[in-house]
Amino acid sequence: MARKPQDFKTPVHNNWCPGCGDFGILNAVQMALAELDLEPHRVVIFSGIGCSGKTPHYINTYGIHTLHGRVLPYATGAKLANPDLTVIAVGGDGDGLGIGAGHFVNAGRRNLDITYILHNNGVYGLTKGQASPTLKLGVQTKSLPQPNINQGVNPLFLALAAGYTFIARSYAYDTRHLVTIIKQAIAHNGSAFIDVLQPCPTYNDINTREWYSGEDRKDPQTGRAIPRVYKVEEQGYDPLIKPGMSDAEIAAKLTRFIEKALEWGERIPLGILLKNETVPSYEERILERIPFYRETPPARQRISDAQGRPTLDLAKLLEELKVT
Repeated sequence: MARKPQDFKTPVHNNWCPGCGDFGILNAVQMALAELDLEPHRVVIFSGIGCSGKTPHYINTYGIHTLHGRVLPYATGAKLANPDLTVIAVGGDGDGLGIGAGHFVNAGRRNLDITYILHNNGVYGLTKGQASPTLKLGVQTKSLPQPNINQGVNPLFLALAAGYTFIARSYAYDTRHLVTIIKQAIAHNGSAFIDVLQPCPTYNDINTREWYSGEDRKDPQTGRAIPRVYKVEEQGYDPLIKPGMSDAEIAAKLTRFIEKALEWGERIPLGILLKNETVPSYEERILERIPFYRETPPARQRISDAQGRPTLDLAKLLEELKVT
């Protein structure tokens, strides 16, 4: 019997603010896991600190609520220890691109087969709305006494520079679109990054649900809102870089990516913006050095016998590490 989103829900009380974009992301993850018919015990969700950090509490899989900015090292360790797991990391823009920025870069350059979902709302929601790394220069949200003094980080550019081979953007209130993006990210063999525009109704009064949907700029003829977000796949955009392409073809793909990554304000692109199939995953590179890695990864190696006695003698190693 096919699984349902309900199979991935827990009875834990959800105390996010009403209208928070986190609800859409949570629902999309649960729907994606169900549609992929994944077994809950073969999925693990990692989170950092922030409002989004509660996500593993609400999803019926293995889940670990980690330290501030350290979600990707934890996710990396789990995937390397057991490559058969579907590993998903979630975190806010402050968690991932502030204190966690170094880990964000290194996870991308490894091209490990994990999916990282960034909750991007421009503020530190859990600590009362300070400007996060993605808030644009000069923007003043309701909790800031003065306009933001720092230039905002572009997550898409940073992901490209770091080496992520799947880069996409979606919108928390378009759950169906986000589900399709998450499913493709999980299926991708390599590091997948999804920048999810996630309105914070409590502290970000600029990039609101109404702002994204264009309620502030209605067509004078029809009276209909003119949405700022649009889907690149509906315009024939092709994100794929595949083996055999010439340097000129790859350069053209990257140029189009840059054009889309720069769009903001009046038009904001959603969809898969880059899918690079020319870079081997980290697991494939490990296999070149350790041919038996997939058969006996660390998670499958015996560390004790049937009576629970250790099968490894660490005495010599401990002796070598002893400080005298």
